Amino acid sequence: MERLNLPINQLRIIFLGTPQFAVASLEKLIEAGAKIVAVVTAPDKPAGRGMHLQPSAVKTCALKYEIPVLQPTNLKDDSFLNNLKSFNADLQVVIAFRMLPEKVWNMPPLGTINLHASLLPNYRGAAPINWAIINGEKETGVTTFLLQHEIDTGDILLQEKIEITENSNAGILHDALMTLGAEVIVNTVKMVANKSITSIPQGQNSTKIAPKIFTENCLINWQKSGKEIIQLILGLSPYPGAFTQINGQTFKIYNAKFEKGTPTTEIELISGKINQLRFSCSDGWIYPLDVQLQGKKRMGIDDLLRGWNPLFKNFKFI
Repeated sequence: MERLNLPINQLRIIFLGTPQFAVASLEKLIEAGAKIVAVVTAPDKPAGRGMHLQPSAVKTCALKYEIPVLQPTNLKDDSFLNNLKSFNADLQVVIAFRMLPEKVWNMPPLGTINLHASLLPNYRGAAPINWAIINGEKETGVTTFLLQHEIDTGDILLQEKIEITENSNAGILHDALMTLGAEVIVNTVKMVANKSITSIPQGQNSTKIAPKIFTENCLINWQKSGKEIIQLILGLSPYPGAFTQINGQTFKIYNAKFEKGTPTTEIELISGKINQLRFSCSDGWIYPLDVQLQGKKRMGIDDLLRGWNPLFKNFKFI
């Protein structure tokens, strides 16, 4: 990727985002000299044992740099819109935030740039990182584009690709795309400041979509192939986690290996120097490696089997 050293400090920018994924881009923009005049993020939420109000990752970062923070509950509220307008932003950058009403994304003269963790138009939606792995893609990437009415459909500004290795899980890929995305968003803003960028329409809709992940998406179907099951496990690791049930208890699997073969039983505990648990699938066996039994902490399969062998007798699993 070409590195450009252009005066992005000439633009007044409002940054909109909430989770850690967005923080990397906010910090990169600040390091590059961008003039971030305000940050918009989610309201503080209760968390932890005491359910005390906790700020978002983006708010924490903004306060560190003494940037004004707006936390609207209603993005269409007149008081928020007037406050937003008072910052006289030339450009807005939005990453991992809520869907914006037109009055917000169309407010600055240069529009609003979004960073999406896929190669648009593929994997529009809320969970592009998960679905790319679940579907067995060999590559993905990030896209910057101009917001328009329909979600993730605006004209493309820049794209960068990244390989998905066979060992990549959603957490590893998230962090890689977060770092890559920060570089791409800075280059995009620099090119917008220099008026050296041309947007490109996305074209036809893609059949590869990335809807929100629900519980039913996480249940392992053992009738599928080992490859498909491993992809599901990695695509949902570390969150929310692929799962099955053993004796009525939820059993999450965060990592596993596949052995090709013709299984004769659905689930089997193999005793020896190293105890092993394996599940049958359509073309072999899945051996869980990194697991979490309902009500217990996440651990390696060895540790689980040493302490919970009684659970794995008289199996009843779905």
